[in-house]
Amino acid sequence: MKIVVIPGDGIGPETMAVAVEVVQAAARRFKLALDLHHDVAGHDSLRLHGATVTPALLEKVKAADGLMLGPMATYEFKDEAKGEINPSKFFRKSLDLYANIRPARTYEGIPTLTGAFDLVVVRENTEGFYADRNMESGGSEILVTPDVSISLRRITRLCCERIARSAFELARQRRKHLTLVHKANVLKVTDGMFLDECRKVAADFPDVTVDDFIVDAMMAHAVRAPERFDVIVTTNMFGDILSDLTAELSGSLGLGGSLNMGAQHAMGQAAHGSAPDIAGQNLANPLSQVLSAAMLLAWYAQKSGRGEYLEAAQAIEQAVEACVAARESTRDVGGQLGTREAGQALVRRLLA
Repeated sequence: MKIVVIPGDGIGPETMAVAVEVVQAAARRFKLALDLHHDVAGHDSLRLHGATVTPALLEKVKAADGLMLGPMATYEFKDEAKGEINPSKFFRKSLDLYANIRPARTYEGIPTLTGAFDLVVVRENTEGFYADRNMESGGSEILVTPDVSISLRRITRLCCERIARSAFELARQRRKHLTLVHKANVLKVTDGMFLDECRKVAADFPDVTVDDFIVDAMMAHAVRAPERFDVIVTTNMFGDILSDLTAELSGSLGLGGSLNMGAQHAMGQAAHGSAPDIAGQNLANPLSQVLSAAMLLAWYAQKSGRGEYLEAAQAIEQAVEACVAARESTRDVGGQLGTREAGQALVRRLLA
């Protein structure tokens, strides 16, 4: 398996170093034929190449089996004309990574406001209200006058159908329960189309129980009783918000893995930001990056039919669970270790 590794900005080089160390340990244990190729994007690429991402890097990623992307300083990249392109958006759009898979679960040893739960948010990744990715040319936010602005939302049957199918397939592998989240009572045309396509796909999955919630009510239900849910599917902006909420309910956004996947490519990407205020201090929690790398291995296992990659992914997840329970982790999730030391603890448990 050929993987391009991009450490990212801020805390990215620290957390990605741990993820690489853990993946290499898993490769030794399960005899994986991993081929890691290191490159840069974000501020490092801007300094070297005059752009945060380059066409050459995209071709390199297209030729690989997967991409491990660290957190990027997205908010700082404002002017594409100056090469300040959002790398996360760039890869999602260029590789058509239409599904963002965001698991959220509780861990032994992490206090939470709720009971135990284990769910996955499946978020459409390529359209919706996101002005930087739903138009062929230009953005979909318009300043009509200095005092009037308009934002356009794009919803297509194709994107609704394929995100629904991805969610149903995942639900079939889990507890066979899928929840549709929408605002069709107000957004009758766009979310109405989303619901229609989801219900059409449901006919191919009669073994999966389906329910649906209006998005604002869903936020309340997720806080009150997240254990009710298994797989949740929704449109882009609603999924962005809901996945961060459920990750925090599990104890920390730093415990949430994230996979962006399409028909041919996938990108394991930390769910959190670049946290420049703690960069270089050996404080950052590497677990989101590690779990995202494990999700990438699991995706490749399913795509290639090579079971050893799934075994490696599961072993990484088990090592994370054991480290969190034993408080062999960073301070934000109850431990007392630094970033590097938390990585070393993961490797020890993985190879034990």
